Amino acid sequence: MANPNQGKPNTSELELNERIVYINRVAKVVKGGRRFSFSVIVVVGDGQGHVGVGLGKAREVPEAIRKAGESARKNMFTVPVFNGTFPHEAIGKFGAAKVLLKPASDGTGIIAGGATRSVLELAGVRNALTKSHGTTNPHNMVRATLNGLRFMRTAEEVMKNRETDERAAL
Repeated sequence: MANPNQGKPNTSELELNERIVYINRVAKVVKGGRRFSFSVIVVVGDGQGHVGVGLGKAREVPEAIRKAGESARKNMFTVPVFNGTFPHEAIGKFGAAKVLLKPASDGTGIIAGGATRSVLELAGVRNALTKSHGTTNPHNMVRATLNGLRFMRTAEEVMKNRETDERAAL
């Protein structure tokens, strides 16, 4: 069940930072030689619990970055951050990538690889332990991290759901 608090934030009111996670050059072989194009993964966040990821493709890198940034702003959602870390442990999966996200005590910092680290930093997480299993493909790692973050619950949300479940059972 998706978290109702994790609706789309109004991106025009937020002060957003962009971070390029990965730039990939792809070549299409045509009659006259190779035609190059670029795909870019960009993470956008405000460091206050709002984060989004986008993929942009174009013939030039700056245009691909612009498209990825727009896509990331459209795909933003809210992450529950409690005292600079997660409210609980979670596992995010996407394709062959699996990411374990664990809360950490103050002063630990973010123990994570490149793609996962970018997402967590821009989401506003300051202390976290992560472990990646399976592929290290940046596309899948970013999506797996988002998948784990998307289903985080605060204690209040869990209590509220329990109350409604108890009422439904009566």
